[in-house]
Amino acid sequence: MVQDFKSFQLLFKINIQPYLLFFVSYSKMPFQAKQKSRTMHTWQALAIYLVLAANLSEQQALKQACPSCDASQLCHCSSMSLAFIPPGLTAKITVLNLAHNRIKRIQSQDLQQAVNLRALQLQSNEISSIDEDSFQSLAKLELLDLSNNSLAHLSPVWFGHLFSLQHLYLQGNSYRDLGQSSPFSSLRNLSSLHLGSPQLSVIRQGNFEGIEFLHRLWIDGSNLSQYEEGSLKSIKEINHMIINLKDSNIFSEIVRDLLHSVTWLEVTEIKLPLEKKSLVQNSTRPFRLQKLTLKEAFFTDQTISQAIVLLKEITSLRQLEAINCMLEGKGIWNTDEIAKSGESFVETITIIKIMIQNFHLFFDLEGMESQINNLKRLAITSSNVFMVPCKLARHFSSLLYLDFHDNLLVSKRLNETICRGSWPSLQTLNLSQNSLKSLEETAKYTSRLPNLNNLDISQNSFGEIPDVCKWPENLKYLNLSSTQIPKVTSCIPETLEILDVSGNNLKEFGLQLPLLKELYLTRNQLKALPGAAPIPNVVALSVRRNKLNSFSKEEFESFRRMELLDASDNNFICSCEFLSFVQHEAGIGQVLVGWPDKYVCDSPLAVRGAQVGAVHLSLLECHRSLVVSLICVLVFLVILLLVAVGYKYHVVWYLRMTWAWLQAKRKPKRAPPKDVCYDAFVSYSENDSDWVENTMVRELEQACPPFRLCLHKRDFVPGKWIVDNIIDSIEKSHKTLFVLSEHFVQSEWCKYELDFSHFRLFDENNDAAILVLLEPIQSKAIPKRFCKLRKIMNTKTYLEWPAGEEQQQIFWENLKGALKS
Repeated sequence: MVQDFKSFQLLFKINIQPYLLFFVSYSKMPFQAKQKSRTMHTWQALAIYLVLAANLSEQQALKQACPSCDASQLCHCSSMSLAFIPPGLTAKITVLNLAHNRIKRIQSQDLQQAVNLRALQLQSNEISSIDEDSFQSLAKLELLDLSNNSLAHLSPVWFGHLFSLQHLYLQGNSYRDLGQSSPFSSLRNLSSLHLGSPQLSVIRQGNFEGIEFLHRLWIDGSNLSQYEEGSLKSIKEINHMIINLKDSNIFSEIVRDLLHSVTWLEVTEIKLPLEKKSLVQNSTRPFRLQKLTLKEAFFTDQTISQAIVLLKEITSLRQLEAINCMLEGKGIWNTDEIAKSGESFVETITIIKIMIQNFHLFFDLEGMESQINNLKRLAITSSNVFMVPCKLARHFSSLLYLDFHDNLLVSKRLNETICRGSWPSLQTLNLSQNSLKSLEETAKYTSRLPNLNNLDISQNSFGEIPDVCKWPENLKYLNLSSTQIPKVTSCIPETLEILDVSGNNLKEFGLQLPLLKELYLTRNQLKALPGAAPIPNVVALSVRRNKLNSFSKEEFESFRRMELLDASDNNFICSCEFLSFVQHEAGIGQVLVGWPDKYVCDSPLAVRGAQVGAVHLSLLECHRSLVVSLICVLVFLVILLLVAVGYKYHVVWYLRMTWAWLQAKRKPKRAPPKDVCYDAFVSYSENDSDWVENTMVRELEQACPPFRLCLHKRDFVPGKWIVDNIIDSIEKSHKTLFVLSEHFVQSEWCKYELDFSHFRLFDENNDAAILVLLEPIQSKAIPKRFCKLRKIMNTKTYLEWPAGEEQQQIFWENLKGALKS
């Protein structure tokens, strides 16, 4: 925004301000002068308008063609089918990506305003024409990619003003040469240069003039047929040069020019034989070439013997690589000529995926013993090696590193490959991904290597592990990962400082290894960290991708020397204790590898997938056991309280009574006449039994005719539940006679009898109940739940026991009359 405002200010001062000053002075002019100047300045104002309109339309066109350029210093306009460089590029753009479009031409004005451009990517277009001054304003450009276009020639004028250019990509175009002179003479800061194509056929002397240092030089010369001697000699230093070349004679010429400048030379698709002419003839000394890599090269027994002799002349050469090469032959090399040429200076040989037809017929390279005495590092991987002859193995006297990864070695053949006296100086041995089956035999044969301290036998199918094994005395590093061992035993030596048993489905690790510093237990089935006591000096521990749910502060702190712990990619149970520990332990972020991104909760379900460091549980979740315990205690206390209340207030009795009443409700409301055998059922308090039994019963049962009364003391069936007795007695009686008194109201038994008689009788709305008031009772003293009884006493007549004898006679007559009704 500030930059746009400043640009507007500049435009205002240059283009508009003079015209405002003119209009101020214009008002002071005479009339005729005003008419003359009016026409001229009208055209000038129109020109300003057209310029502003054009600028605005270009910005709109740029935004429409490449939306990512809007308000950004980076313009990513690749794969948008653009046929031209979009207009409206401004000075604020630093990166412009126009790759994979259909641009055919770069014109002078296309990039004129992009003066701050740092990177310009135009690869994979259809560019065949570039105006000479197209890049003139790009003095700050550091990267230019014109690869995979249709440029038929390279012009030095294009790059004349690119003083800051460091990376230039020109490969994959259709030019056949680089011109008569150097296109790169002005590129003093160039660091990497990629050029060439299948059409490139000529490299001339002077094509690389002006270039002194290159970090990387890549040339596609697959069809290069002419190379003028000294063409690359002008470059003083090249760290890494890659050339795709098929002509072996041109290869020899290029090597002679590069021996003084290139550190690492990588050649692809070379087809030997080499010419017998020396590789160092007319070369500038001292030699700088230290590493030679041959990719997809083709050898025969004859040409490889010749190559070995010629490469010995390069006294600086220390590393030799052969990757994806093919060797046609049986190993019948000219060992006499090789031996006469002297010792080799090469210290490291790496062979990866060499294809040998009928490799099982390959000879044992007898006669090459003198050429391997000084070799220090040898790697032959993915090449079907199944054995090394003992005689040859004993001559690797200086070898420190041996890599036979991904071959066909078997346990029984190790007796020949690692025979007694072989590999005497070997310190590191890699036998991973072979066909070894016996861990005991592998240990026994490697124990013949007195200086061995690093052994990798991973990705072999041992399946079993013995209890005791014999290993090299100085073994410090052992890799047993992915070997299908079901457990760890004392077969593993106590001298180890680094042990890798990853990928073996181990469920526990309790091995005593007092010197161990690094332990790798990735991809196993461990549910807890291994104990710290057997491995007290461990500095780094990996338990990634196990079944670890958590680890406690005590477990973590038991490893007193722990500096790195990789427990990532486990299914952590994010309990409160675990979260509290990992979130508040000081410095744990520096110890845990991959923290916090690789530590994710698996449970509780509410936080599954969340990072352990970001989870915060509620108080209820953190003290769930305590909350459950409190709830259980409260439930127990409530139940205890209910039992106590029920016992005190006879709740069980009332429940049983209610059940009996419900059963009584289902019975017929009146018993059949044959079952009625009492005139009245008498309900009374035990405190009133003297009056009932001695006065009322005598009077009624001795009357003429006598009344038959049902008394609970006399007529209830023994052993039968009292509630059933009450209900049966009421049903078998014509009337129910209640002897009411203060004792009756206070008696619990009377309440029960009144309850059931209330349910049975008063619900039928009949007059089967006779109330005898033995003594005056206040209406309020009757329980409120007997609402019908209270209503009857308030609305109907009841018999009251009189004190005088004359009135008592009337009482008996009335009572007898009530019983007969």
